[in-house]
Amino acid sequence: MCLLQLYLWQLLLLYCGGSTEALYTKSLVPMADAEPMQTPVSGGEKRACPALEEEVDQSIKRQRVQKNEKNGEELSPKVPQDEGEEADPLDEPLEEEDGEEEALGSGEAFAEMMKHGLTELDVGILKFVSEHKGFSGILKERYSDFVVHEINKEGKTVRLDDLSIPEEVEETPAEQPTQPESHILTDDQKENLERLQLFNNKEDSVSIEVADDTKEKRTLVHKAIKTLYPGLETKTEEREGKKFIVAYHAAGKKALAAPRKHSWPKSRGGFCHFVLYKENKDTMEAINVLSKFLRMRPNVFSYMGTKDKRAITVQEIAVQKITAERLSHLNKCLNNFKLGNFCYKKHPLKLGELQGNHFTVVIRNITGTEEQVFQAMTSLRDTGFINYYGMQRFGTTAVPTYQVGKAILQDNWKEVIDLILKPRPGAEKGYLVKCREEWAKTQDPEAALKKLPVKRCVEGQLLRGLSMHGKKNIINAFSMIPRNNRLMYVHSYQSYMWNTMVSRRIEAFGLKAVEGDLVLRGGTAYPLSAAEADTHSIQDVVMPLPGFDVIYPTHHVGKGYREMLSADNLDIDNMRHRVRDYSLAGAYRRILIKPSNVSWEVIDYDDPRVSLVHTDVEKLENIPAPVFNKEGKYKALRMDFSLPPSTYATMAIREVLKMDTSIKKQTQLNTTWLN
Repeated sequence: MCLLQLYLWQLLLLYCGGSTEALYTKSLVPMADAEPMQTPVSGGEKRACPALEEEVDQSIKRQRVQKNEKNGEELSPKVPQDEGEEADPLDEPLEEEDGEEEALGSGEAFAEMMKHGLTELDVGILKFVSEHKGFSGILKERYSDFVVHEINKEGKTVRLDDLSIPEEVEETPAEQPTQPESHILTDDQKENLERLQLFNNKEDSVSIEVADDTKEKRTLVHKAIKTLYPGLETKTEEREGKKFIVAYHAAGKKALAAPRKHSWPKSRGGFCHFVLYKENKDTMEAINVLSKFLRMRPNVFSYMGTKDKRAITVQEIAVQKITAERLSHLNKCLNNFKLGNFCYKKHPLKLGELQGNHFTVVIRNITGTEEQVFQAMTSLRDTGFINYYGMQRFGTTAVPTYQVGKAILQDNWKEVIDLILKPRPGAEKGYLVKCREEWAKTQDPEAALKKLPVKRCVEGQLLRGLSMHGKKNIINAFSMIPRNNRLMYVHSYQSYMWNTMVSRRIEAFGLKAVEGDLVLRGGTAYPLSAAEADTHSIQDVVMPLPGFDVIYPTHHVGKGYREMLSADNLDIDNMRHRVRDYSLAGAYRRILIKPSNVSWEVIDYDDPRVSLVHTDVEKLENIPAPVFNKEGKYKALRMDFSLPPSTYATMAIREVLKMDTSIKKQTQLNTTWLN
């Protein structure tokens, strides 16, 4: 396979949510009069831990986590959706498949396939608020160019800066002398146990002779092994009159279904909270890995929001009745993860409790002058950006998710099935193409399902539902898709409506509050009078997502909601659905978002492989911060800013660079350069 084909295959994987690359590259080019930029793709980073390799391969096939939908303080959550950068939950991670690269063909063929994708114009993203001239750059040339720190419910930025175990006084019976668990085992025994755990060989075991054959002694050894080596079980055996404690790996579903019960001091809270630092992993992938190593179900973990995969992210996690010592031990055998800042609390975490995220973003190889950068970043700091729903919200294939959502709201279930399963133009995995062709040919769900090696994708779940419930009971068949994924379709339609109406609002009235605009007072929306409009700014104005529990602006843009819904055969006065899940209450979302804690720096560098961000782990390991040249071959813009929940960092970057963030546009630009 030629270098060009390899590049195009990698690019497709990256844009469609692929997991084979550790480095993610996207060329960002201004929307007007810009030349395409060179977009290097570096080699992937391999995992070092043998056990982790197996765990991750299994975990990435799971469904993505539920998302948190909370637009700042004013939107009451209806269905969870994620924070900050949003991954498309309807796309399964792509896996390598023999012969797939040949299907891509030449650069022209690749560009032809991507012609069927969406652009920002297709989803209502039309306007900018700033007047500076755009410039180009490369986003996520390395995943370390995108760093996200969670902002917790107290407003504190979550950072990993302490790996120590919290001190506590354990409640122990007076007749049992306290002895540190790590001292109960000899160095040789600990080495053998660690090797057993790390390499995950379920056929091996470690036997420890208990010379002092007392129940108390055996209990201490059992407890030490289970505490220090997560994932190992123990049993007592008698051999030739001698007692041995045998450590071995927990076996499959039985161990996961009934996790062992440790004694838990009453004085300690029931949950261990910790900071999770991860690289190039999404939150659910990380949770699956941790749960497998601890031999626990993933639902014992809780968190406030999900984080982007192609990034370095830091967030708070809580887990029920797992000691900090057990969690800390995972740092020895997990790659691209680090756990720390342990403490015990009485409560878990809840989706949506966070106040937002702080982003550190590096745009490499920028073409803008110092003056252009200053104008762009000053505008972002002082005015903000239009709070559009980003392209991630609408899917990556030729069938936009909002079209499926519209069909659901229309109660047109035949159209829903057709949109999801019919053959579609554009780039897809070979087995999905074959599955769609089989469905179009036979309308046989079982036959089409046999074409799918990965059954957990949306298509596989829907076909399984059709096989179980029949084509005359589509609603029940459709319910086989996880609820969060189903609701993302209708929320995508709401987002499409919101983007379109906001663009109309800015086109009509610009960046000032006018009579008929909506503002919030105590969580309730009301329209402004002409006099009130003079006392409010555009920062106060909200626009509704359509639903049965919202009001609309009283100026002519508000009437556009009715017109647009009517054109889609939907009734604005009846947004309740016969299936309760798809009844839309609606919500309010601010038109403009002004980031907080905005700062920036233009950096000169020569080596595109050098890190331009000093990470939490590097600080913990006393690795010096990167030193930048006064002059260099390339220039990068490093920007820091904080955003509230359910806002898109890509939309802030779009405002700075004046670029089109769609896959279609970027693919065309990259392919033009390659050819």
